[in-house]
Amino acid sequence: MMPLTLANIGEENMIKKVGGKPEVKKHLENLGFVPGGNVTVITTLGGNVIVNVKDARVAISREMAQKIMI
Repeated sequence: MMPLTLANIGEENMIKKVGGKPEVKKHLENLGFVPGGNVTVITTLGGNVIVNVKDARVAISREMAQKIMI
């Protein structure tokens, strides 16, 4: 298991665990980051990570991406 920030660009990965405080976890789950779901890193831009999750493109901060384990 490793944080999403270490994923290769363009590679599809399965989310294994979402960490953080309960409100952070809930926010990430509402965005589609749920264990068992797939996530693909599109690019990293100025400290943010842009990903494809559940057919949507989402930008999250590097800190949030550290909490998503793949």
